[in-house]
Amino acid sequence: MANEVNNHSGDPGDTSKKVEMPASTAWPIVLAFGLTLIFAGPVTNASLSVLGAILSIVAAVGWFRDVLPAESHVRVPVTREAPAIVTTRETVGRLADVPDVTHASLPIEIYPVSAGIKGGLAGSVVMALLAGVYGILSGHGIWYPMNLLVAGFFPGAATETAAQIGAFNLTDLLLAVPIHLLISLLVGLLYGALLPMLPRHPIFLGGFLAPLLWSGLIYSILGFVNPVLNQRIDWSWFVLSQLGFGIVAGIIVSRQSRIRIRQLLPFIVRAGIEAPGIIHEHEVKP
Repeated sequence: MANEVNNHSGDPGDTSKKVEMPASTAWPIVLAFGLTLIFAGPVTNASLSVLGAILSIVAAVGWFRDVLPAESHVRVPVTREAPAIVTTRETVGRLADVPDVTHASLPIEIYPVSAGIKGGLAGSVVMALLAGVYGILSGHGIWYPMNLLVAGFFPGAATETAAQIGAFNLTDLLLAVPIHLLISLLVGLLYGALLPMLPRHPIFLGGFLAPLLWSGLIYSILGFVNPVLNQRIDWSWFVLSQLGFGIVAGIIVSRQSRIRIRQLLPFIVRAGIEAPGIIHEHEVKP
């Protein structure tokens, strides 16, 4: 029996007491490893599946022998229990000069989803205009920045010459427009969610800090992901376009009307459950 104890002494702290416990076994780990090799074989090499099947069978047999027809047990000595830790302090110590904060400092007003959409669309227009100005001033052509955006998702296109990238291409245009709009809308929605957390400096966060961090992240990884594209990007104009997007999107989002969150309302109101005294009764029409 698992709870059978050999009593050699009446002292409750006597370590000569022993209790039967199920014996430890490594077969479950071996079985798990074998099953892993079985499923790894189809995507790597069939020999792994064969090895995994052999390990699984051996582990299953070994595991069954440990529990059938009788479960293996070991006798473990009973050790004295650790004394309970008590304290003589009757009150909870508190820090002095700390304001009483009863809940997390979360914004009670947020921007609606439409604010992020408006900010993203406005920022996308400004970024497209700045990119077009760069294409004209650099001599590559007005279509160069747009086609370079497509080359970022299709690395093979970045190996073309500057003249080929700057030429008009209907396929690249149909790809670049939705890609640009989708990224702009996602960033605009992100602005709408983050700007309420810094209500005192929304333009600093959205117009300067976020674009600089985003540009630095892209600059640090693009050299490894797509070295050819990294050499074709004019990073000064790239940062300028990101700042233009951030400033315009931040201004548009911050000027939208906020809505109060329902987090502070009772749960029964947020759940839409009617209850007397919490929400207004419906007008009964005769």
